[in-house]
This record gives sequence, C-alpha cells and structure tokens, in this order.
Amino acid sequence: MTIFFLIFFSLGFSLLSFLSLSTFLHYCNIPKYLPSSSTNEPPSYPIIGCLISFYQNRHRLLHWYTQLLSNSPTQTTVVRRLGARRTIITANPSNVEHILKTNFNNYPKGKPFTEILGDFLGRGIFNVDGESWSVQRKLASHEFSTRSLKEFIVKTLEEEVQQRLTPVLELASNSKQVIDLQDLLKRFTFDTVCKVSLGTNPCSLDLSQPLPSLVEAFDSASLTSAMRGTAPMYLWWKIKRALNLGSEKSLREAVRVVHESVVEIIRSKKQNFNNDQCADSDFLTRMLAAGHDEETIRDMLISFIMAGRDTTSSAMTWLFWLLSGHPSKEEMIIKEVKAVFGEKNEDELRAFDYEGLKEMNFLKACLCESMRLYPPVVWDSKHAVAEDVLPDGTVVGRGDRVTYFPYGMGRMEELWGKDCLEFKPDRWFDEPWEDNPVLKYASPYKFAVFQAGPRVCLGKEMAFIQMKYVVATILSRFKIMPVCLDQPIFVPLLTAHMAGGFKVRVQKGTEKDSPSPIHGRSME
Repeated sequence: MTIFFLIFFSLGFSLLSFLSLSTFLHYCNIPKYLPSSSTNEPPSYPIIGCLISFYQNRHRLLHWYTQLLSNSPTQTTVVRRLGARRTIITANPSNVEHILKTNFNNYPKGKPFTEILGDFLGRGIFNVDGESWSVQRKLASHEFSTRSLKEFIVKTLEEEVQQRLTPVLELASNSKQVIDLQDLLKRFTFDTVCKVSLGTNPCSLDLSQPLPSLVEAFDSASLTSAMRGTAPMYLWWKIKRALNLGSEKSLREAVRVVHESVVEIIRSKKQNFNNDQCADSDFLTRMLAAGHDEETIRDMLISFIMAGRDTTSSAMTWLFWLLSGHPSKEEMIIKEVKAVFGEKNEDELRAFDYEGLKEMNFLKACLCESMRLYPPVVWDSKHAVAEDVLPDGTVVGRGDRVTYFPYGMGRMEELWGKDCLEFKPDRWFDEPWEDNPVLKYASPYKFAVFQAGPRVCLGKEMAFIQMKYVVATILSRFKIMPVCLDQPIFVPLLTAHMAGGFKVRVQKGTEKDSPSPIHGRSME
C-alpha cells in the first residue's frame, strides 16, 4: 500500500505542478520558443513544449494538424511536448516516400508503437519489425497471391451477402425501421474476415441473437489499445496496467477472451486438419499446413481480423454517406454494375465474379475518393533508428517519432487542388468518365491509405473486391437514405469510424424513384 500511495502522490504532484506551470506560462509574458527553421510549429514553451496547445486542441487534433500542415511551406510540422517524443508530422509525398521506401530500414514501427498494441496483437505481422516481420510478410504474400484464395474470398462474399446481409436489409425495408448501417457493415466484415481467416463464422449478422463474446471482446480490446496512444502522458497507461486498474483491467480481460477464442478455433481446426483441403480453404488451414506454431498463428490471425474488419467497413460507411448527397454518382455506379454484369433477366444481374469486379473502375474511383477524404487509418507513425534529414530539409533525430498523415494529405490544396474538399470521383481519371474508363496512376506516396513500399498492404486488392461486391449489391437493390442530414463526426482511433453510427432507412429498388433530400456535402 505504501508503494501505491507514493506512486499516486507522485503522479498527483506532477500533474499539479504541470497545471501550475502551464497556467503561469500561458498568462504571464514568458517568451515562447519558436524554432526559426519551422515557424509553422505550434506555440512552444521551455520544458513543456507545445503541451498547452496540444491540450487545447485535443478534441480536434485532426483539424489542428491539418491546419498546421496547410500553413507550412513544406507540408511538415514538428510537435514537441512534455512526456512524449519529438514528433514530426508530414503530408509531403516526398517525405512519405523517403520514410516508407527510400530509407525504409531507418523507420520501423519502433518499440513505442509495438508496446501500445503488444498485449492485443502480440507479435503479429502488423506489430513487429525486422526478421519476424519479414518472415510473416513472405508467408502472407505467398498466400494472398494464390488464385484459390481469391476464389475462396469471392465465394465467401457471395454466401455472406446473399444469405445474411441482403435478408437483413430486406427486413429493414419491409418493416421501414431505422438501422445503423455502420454497425451492420462492421458485423458483416467481421463475419467475412473470420470466415476467410479462421474458417468459422461468428454469425454476428444474426440480429436476433446477442453479439458473440468474441466480437464484443475484439471491440473492447481495439478501443482500449487505441486509447493508450491518446493518453496525455505515455507513462500513465503503463502504471494502470501494472496496477491492473480501470481501462487496463478491462483490456486484460478482453484480450484474454480474444486470445482464448482464437486458440480454441486453432486447436479445433488441428483436430480436423486435412492437408488435401488447403488449396481451397481459409488462411488458418494454410498456416497449419505450413507448420507454424500456435502462438504465431494466433497473433497473425488477430492482426488480419483487425485489419480486414474495421478498415473496409469504415470506407464503405463513408462512401454510402457521400453518395447519399451525390445521387448522380450513385446512378453512375448502378450503370456500371449493369454494364459489367449485364442483366440475367428482367430483374436480376448475373453472379458477381472476381474478374468482373476488377473491371468496375468507376466504383473503385468512388471508393478511393471516399478514402482520400475519410481514410480508415488517419495517421501512421514510425520511429527513427538513426539521425536523418527528410527530402524537405526537416532534421530527424534518433528516436524521433515520424508520422505521415493521410487525413491531412487528402486536404492539401498543393496535392489535390482547390477543390480538395469536394467529393469528385472524376479526379481519378485522365478524361471525364465514360464507358469502360481507365483509372490514372496515383502515387501511393500521395494517396497513402494502403501504406506503400515494402509494407504496402497485402490485402489491398482483396479489400477492393470485398467493398465493390458489397456496394454494388446494395446499390443495385436498395436505396440508402440517412436519417440525419448533419455532417457526421469523424472519430480516429486504430481505425476511424462515424460517431454515433450511421442511421439510415432502406428502400427496395422498386421504390428508388423517390428523390434524394440531400444535394451536397461539406467535408468540414
């Protein structure tokens, strides 16, 4: 008890001292420290750095960082605050290419990042560096490139969309009830990624049943892990973890449920393992065939589930919201669906296949444009191993945190023009959209939603196939109408989401002649 008392006394004294110093510096005429090399940096003071500005803008960090970068001639800013590493934030494509490709080995995720997610993700591919990352990357790269896995994914999508997602939307349409489309898409993507990764379906789309414990635990673990990264003082969550208090106690329990559930599935799969089924099966079966140990398989699968669930559901949620304000773009998607897949008869399209989905370039442009404005992962950080200088002249110190910022990049006039805040899928084509359009090349260092370089997302192509399948199916059968016309709040955590969900009404295709009540969208 004496140790606990001393810890809390020290923390309380430190916090009181900080508040007193902050107030004194803020209201007295103490000169601010503004580095002459980068006047776009936030106001800073001796010792505490820009902690006052950071605290004042903590509820609008996305807009604050974007504003700092917009005012910077190099689209780069430096943030210094007490209790955190010096952080370089950039929206400069040359810097992004340098970090993710040119000097890749100098910018691993680093221990500060891997510690935050370590309890949840373990040593999965998204939370490791060096040799461990390289080995897992090679394994995953081989599996994602196989045609059999691609066919298995499309087969899984067909089953999940036709037998589970569509009936839920049909019921909502018939009963005229309001549903949360964001929640529905998260349930769908969770079921789908579990089927592809684990070979099992948690059936979270069955709304008549309570949410499976694995889903609830996964949500809780993701949220609490993300909140570690937003703690005012990095040491704070570590102390709570050591004492097993509050959110850290909840995280420990959620992680236990996730790990035990996945391990149980792995062991069950081992008992029924059949090597002959590997050519047309889930990722778990393929990993068992490769002879990997249980813990490695567990951590890789959890990473895949996290990456494959929330990112795609987030991208689709924001696209449906944007399309509700741009009915002409929605009609163009429907036109493309009919052009690619034809009409099986008067009322039906032929079954969606992998090659046909790849052809849907206008829908892909809409998805890219949605993710440009509302990226599922708004920022990504690395930690410098050694001193370096970025292409724009910014000096990087050893151990500095270097963050590239896709959310801000999508709002830079220097990158996208004065109309950067507008939803304009046509910007992804060299010529105005027409039949069979060809997408123009977009630098992955300018549009860094899927990372780039050696760590570029292996599931990028599969993500587009999944999103195209779902969006094309829904739009060809239903009209999605938001209940509230106000600008939703964009919340960045491990993956971004829409605060409060996306409440909509659903109409069947036969009712789609009703005019949309919304005629435009503001991105801010």
